[in-house]
Amino acid sequence: MFITRSELAALIDHTLLRPDAVTGDIIRLCAEAKLYGFSSVCVNPCHVFTASKELADSPVKVCSVVGFPLGASTPAIKALEAAEAVRNGANELDVVINLGFLKNGQSGLVKSDLAGVVTSARRENPDTIIKVILETCLLTDNEKIMACRLAIEAGADFVKTSTGWGKGGATMRDVALLKQAAGNSAGVKASGGIRDLATALNMLAAGAERIGASSGPAIINEMKE
Repeated sequence: MFITRSELAALIDHTLLRPDAVTGDIIRLCAEAKLYGFSSVCVNPCHVFTASKELADSPVKVCSVVGFPLGASTPAIKALEAAEAVRNGANELDVVINLGFLKNGQSGLVKSDLAGVVTSARRENPDTIIKVILETCLLTDNEKIMACRLAIEAGADFVKTSTGWGKGGATMRDVALLKQAAGNSAGVKASGGIRDLATALNMLAAGAERIGASSGPAIINEMKE
């Protein structure tokens, strides 16, 4: 597929979710995001305020994670975490689905857990973009399809393949499956193990509309001007 450097950059969430990240790392992340024109920076909740200050004069958005990386926080805590992140300046939230609820067949609990995040975040800012992380490496195809449906019903804008902390990351097959399941109701974010240009382009070809990567500059620098 043909895509320009700036077009590809605008699809990347420039990500730094390491637990040992310090303020200087976040400042550098934001500077890189502005330089390359990435869609957003994706940071842990404790760094949202710093990132929002660094990007205040920029179109680059701030994305934070909720219930990360396990998705097993109680619904009330997830909702509280979402609201605080938005108050601190987050424009987008990547929330981890409750895998235990899903695998236990508790569809109602999965949906209400996600809906609580959506409602809480959009009470603070109605324009908040919500992406639901499915951790596809731990799910069967039927579970992936069910999770996608529940995320959409809860009000999510995207479904996302992976946290990057599981036993596997994004695959073209999973991206295509999620795209088929979501149709026009939600976008697909491919994340986890995307470290080079070829992989990023493959994910887009499979149907991804957003890429989560900690190697954004390296990916873009592989492209010719």
